[in-house]
Amino acid sequence: MAKEKSAKKEGKVKEAESAPTVIKGETCPVCHNKTLTLSESEMDIPFFGHTYLFSMNCSHCGYHKADVETDEKKTSARYTLEISSEKDMKIRIVKSSRATVKIPHIGTIEPGESSNGYITNIEGILQRFKKMTELLRDEAEDKAEQKKAKNMIKKLTRVMWGQEKVKLTIEDPSGNSAIISDKAKKT
Repeated sequence: MAKEKSAKKEGKVKEAESAPTVIKGETCPVCHNKTLTLSESEMDIPFFGHTYLFSMNCSHCGYHKADVETDEKKTSARYTLEISSEKDMKIRIVKSSRATVKIPHIGTIEPGESSNGYITNIEGILQRFKKMTELLRDEAEDKAEQKKAKNMIKKLTRVMWGQEKVKLTIEDPSGNSAIISDKAKKT
């Protein structure tokens, strides 16, 4: 048990993943061509459980949808983590399409029709926020909005380098999301 806990802290536990089941030539819900590929795989994620990964990708119109679901029924969950060092970038994140991800004063990833589920790490989540902010900066016509976005990008970079702290929260009514770390608080 002590080895499990230290492995969890260091993010060194390996997941067992099955080969994906792939079905090609399905009808795309957007363009209605038979160019949709469905993919499903299973993964045992230490300290989280047996998990299914689903995705749909259309080679014609680019439609993409993905989600994560656990084998066992879970209750709603809220995880909070203070990101305080570069080592935290390796902490594993499981995010379902129903989860909300919040970083105060930076942004929110909302659930909804276009929301995807995925397995990543803290760095991957921060990179998603950074890409969204870069897009906002590039599309902003107002100089003040561009400057605000530039400052946010700088802040995210400092967080990734362990030079600044932020709090990350994931709320999931389905319970199919988690921050897998002893540092995370579950409520």
